[in-house]
Amino acid sequence: MLKEFKEFAMKGNVLDMAVGIIIGAAFGKIVDSLVKDIIMPPIGLLMGGVDFANMFAVIKPGVTAGPYATVEIAQKAGAVTWNYGVFINTILTFVIVAFAIFMLLKAYNKAKTAEPPPAAPPAPPEDVLLLREIRDALKK
Repeated sequence: MLKEFKEFAMKGNVLDMAVGIIIGAAFGKIVDSLVKDIIMPPIGLLMGGVDFANMFAVIKPGVTAGPYATVEIAQKAGAVTWNYGVFINTILTFVIVAFAIFMLLKAYNKAKTAEPPPAAPPAPPEDVLLLREIRDALKK
């Protein structure tokens, strides 16, 4: 059983998948930072200084009464919050990751189909050509 597991784990597809998952997780963190730190601040500024990460609604107030300035303060006070700003950030992160994967697959498919056509077969040897001429002459 251990031998079978080792054979399974050492197959190329399993290793490729593991590498893909690790790189995908790192790529996800990069995109998450891109959305939170690069894209959302200018959008929030254009919308009048809104910080999407702190867009929330209080469903149930905490021990300390609100209003709460940030989600973190509300949650420390024990309030139950509906964090729709974080949800907007997550949707944008997903859209960016999906678009990046789409572009990657599009480039891959284009490169895959753009392979040069196979080379023409080499010319037959001279003795074969001579035999064909003899055959054709005998047919006449």
